[in-house]
Formats: sequence, C-alpha cells, structure tokens
Amino acid sequence: MSRRKLPADGVMPVSVRKLRCAVYTRKSTDEGLDKEFNTLDAQRDACEAYIASQHAEGWLLLRDRYDDGGFSGGTLERPALRRLLADIEQGRVDVIVVYNIDRLSRSLMDFAKLVEAMEAHGVTFVSVTQSFNTTTSMGRLTLNILLSFAQFEREVIGERIRDKFAASRARGMWMGGKVPLGYDVRDRKLVVNEVEAVRVRRVFELFVETGSGVETVRRLQAEGVTSKSGRALDKGGVYKILNCGPTLARSRIMGRSSLASTRRLCRGPCGTRPIPSCRSAQEPELPRTGSTRRRC
Repeated sequence: MSRRKLPADGVMPVSVRKLRCAVYTRKSTDEGLDKEFNTLDAQRDACEAYIASQHAEGWLLLRDRYDDGGFSGGTLERPALRRLLADIEQGRVDVIVVYNIDRLSRSLMDFAKLVEAMEAHGVTFVSVTQSFNTTTSMGRLTLNILLSFAQFEREVIGERIRDKFAASRARGMWMGGKVPLGYDVRDRKLVVNEVEAVRVRRVFELFVETGSGVETVRRLQAEGVTSKSGRALDKGGVYKILNCGPTLARSRIMGRSSLASTRRLCRGPCGTRPIPSCRSAQEPELPRTGSTRRRC
C-alpha cells in the first residue's frame, strides 16, 4: 500500500478522501472486563495505532466505541454490533477495523451476511493481525479458510464444554442454576433438604390422590405449602416439581436421561414406600397432567 507524505503543517491534501474508521472489539466472556485495562482495551489500542499509521491515506478514527464484552462470536445478536450495523446503514462508517477477523464473527454464514451488508453500503473491513485483499479471488479464498477455522474452533470449544458438563453431571456434580425445592448444594453436589423434602412429598401425595394439578395447587395453598423462596406454590411451580428435575430422579443432558442418586426424596409419607410415580427401578413414568407432558 502506497504511503503519501503529509505536508509540514500536518493537513491532508484535498485530493485524499477521508475514510471514517470504526473500531469493533469483542470478548466471548465477561471475565476480567472489570479490570482497568482489559482485552477490549488492548484490541482497541492496536486498532487505533493501525488507523493512525494510515492517516496519510485519509483514515480518521471515529470516537464511538463498539465493544461487545461477554458475547459469543457465533451469533449476530450483539448490542454493539447491531449499533455498528445501524450506523453503517446510515452512512456514518466507511471502514471497520478489527484486531482479528474472528472478533467480528466465528460463523461462516453470519460473516457472509455481514459482508453482504457492508458491500451494499460501500463499507470495507480490515483485520490488524491478518493481511488479505478481498478484491481478489485468492484473497476471498484466504478469508473463507480463516473463517472456517474460526467456526471449527468455536464448535470444538462448545463440544468440550458440553462433554465436561455431561461427565460432571454423571458424577453427581451440580453444574449451576436454580436449586430445586427439596435440595441444597454442598460441595457442588445436591443433598436432600429434609425440611423441604416434606413439602415435595406432599405435592406428589396430593397429585396421586386428586389426579388434578389445579386441585393439588388449591389444597397446597390451603395448607400453606410454600416454594423455596417462601412464596405460595402456584400451578407452574407444582407442574415443574411433577415433571422435571432431580425431584423425579431424572437428569437430562445431550438428549439422554439417567437416574440420580437421591431417589429417597420421592418416597411416600413414611419415608420408605415409593409413590407410584417412582415405583420402577428404571426411569419413572411421570404422572400425566393432560394430553401432553410438560418438558424442562
């Protein structure tokens, strides 16, 4: 790329077209974003330095910040990216500068949509750490190869995380989320809360007795049975207890079901006789609450 020397006064010649440059930064997680200098700042500094080096070509930095901290590159639903696309449609941006191409997107399909939107408004993009020219067929091939590897990396990371969750749950480890009624979390494992377990058993007893979710809720509210937060159990809360979660000794992940180790929560009023919904040694057949069964 040719470089034009600025006059001694530092003013660009009239013939040089001014290009408004927007810096886009992204980080997949929000870890470390509260630090005084984080990875978004590092990306922006590198991009600003590159834009400054192209000042003779008419590149001017836009002071608007387009930072997406804690957003995956596998989706276009990112606040700063949406704001950037809106500014592109309004003709406020000429060049998008990113530290690395995977900061803009890790999905080949999504990137194709971004390129189409940019080309429609005459906007180009530059990656500071990767040099390629998208005006040639070889440059476009290089770009597609880089994006394919970026998407492959994202999918491999996702598979590793899912496998880790599956292995951890198979070992009885609690992987986060709202703790269900009847349990507490200790050392990353669900343990039965005997006080709350009485309420859970009462829910099953009434449902088996009445066969109606509405009637079960009415009687539970009349008895003053509450949820984990202390509020009266409503219809949704009762159906959730009846149809999903560790309460029914069921653990779903990746389309599979396995029996949990805390089946004693589903026992009858004496604490030893299983109620009908948990009688089988296999995965229990859930009480039906209508023509369809509610899924988690």
